[in-house]
Amino acid sequence: MNTEPKQDPRVRMRNMLNGQSAINRLPKKKIDTQSTISAQVQDVANVTPVRKDLTHPADTESVPVKEKRKYNFGPPFWTIASILSLTINLAMAIVLFLAWTNLPSLNVNGVKNSVTDMGTGLLGGLYTNFEKMDRAHITRTIPVQTTIPVKFDLALNQQTNVVLSQDVTISNALVTVQTGGLNITRALATIVLPQGTNLPIVLNLTVPVDTTVPVSLNVDVDIPLNETQLHDPFVGLRNVVEPYYCMINPGAINLDAQSICK
Repeated sequence: MNTEPKQDPRVRMRNMLNGQSAINRLPKKKIDTQSTISAQVQDVANVTPVRKDLTHPADTESVPVKEKRKYNFGPPFWTIASILSLTINLAMAIVLFLAWTNLPSLNVNGVKNSVTDMGTGLLGGLYTNFEKMDRAHITRTIPVQTTIPVKFDLALNQQTNVVLSQDVTISNALVTVQTGGLNITRALATIVLPQGTNLPIVLNLTVPVDTTVPVSLNVDVDIPLNETQLHDPFVGLRNVVEPYYCMINPGAINLDAQSICK
């Protein structure tokens, strides 16, 4: 059993350190001059208030913001529009200048007559051609190549002559023979008709016919258009042109030399 009195812990610590301070015995940290200066500047910046209106916008924003590119559509559009306007105005000025220089060669007094003649010719041509179209015919020769089926019963009842193609033997025929010394009346006999014998006969029978007949011919076609469905459209076209034609030429006549304007 230890009977020594317990020492004060502070005394024991001094004895262990030989009288030196405990702080001096700790390892010393290397001081980075640049880091120390940066830290001091940061401390000053955090402590010192900065006026927002006297600093640059880039210094006040902690996170940089990318600037958006702006497209200006107005200036190019007005530039192109101005160029087109100047070009059109220049072209119109050239056209007016050429018309003014050629004005003496134009027959101004005859413009009205020229327009009237042109209208008369145009409307008259339309009316006359519509009338001709209504009176036209479609003529054509159409070749026909076909086969027609033929099926019917042919009834025969007539007298005709036939020629034997070979010898024909008739047995038990009733024969009457009258000669100078021999008379035989209705006696049975066998008769042989030679080949080439001409016999008159009567045909009385019905013959069925079932066959096809080839047809090859040319068919002439003549179709007047005024008898078809095209008649109404042609008449309608003439009625549309007629008021304007009579307005320009009141003495207009048709193909029959009759007055159109009544």
